[in-house]
Amino acid sequence: MAKKAASFAALGGLVFSTDAGRHCPDCSKPVDACICKQTVIPAGDGIARVRRESKGRGGKTVTTITGVPLAEDALKELATTLKKRCGTGGALKEGIIEIQGDHVELLLAELIKHGFKAKKSGG
Repeated sequence: MAKKAASFAALGGLVFSTDAGRHCPDCSKPVDACICKQTVIPAGDGIARVRRESKGRGGKTVTTITGVPLAEDALKELATTLKKRCGTGGALKEGIIEIQGDHVELLLAELIKHGFKAKKSGG
C-alpha cells in the first residue's frame, strides 16, 4: 500500500488543475501528433449491406447497415441523416448503423443517393 504524502511539498506543488494540457488524454502524445483520433476507414469491400433484424431485440425490428466505408465521425453524421430521413431513432454501435423499424428499401435508396454501393442482405 502506498504511503500518503505528508505535506503539499511532497505532492510536487500541483494540488488541482482544470487544465487538460496540450497532450491527448488517450495516448499522452502532444495534440498535434495524436494518432488515436485519426480518421481510420475500416477495411472491407466497400459495399454497404442493409438488412432487417429482430434477433435478440425482444421481437422489435431494426434495420442494420454494415460495411459503410467511412471514418467514425462521418459515420455518425450519416447515421443522423438516415435516422432523420426515416423519422425514427437508432444508434451507431461498433461501426454498425441501427435504425429502428423496417426501412430496408428506403435506406437502400438513400445510400445510393449519397454515392455508396449498397445491396440488400439477408432474407
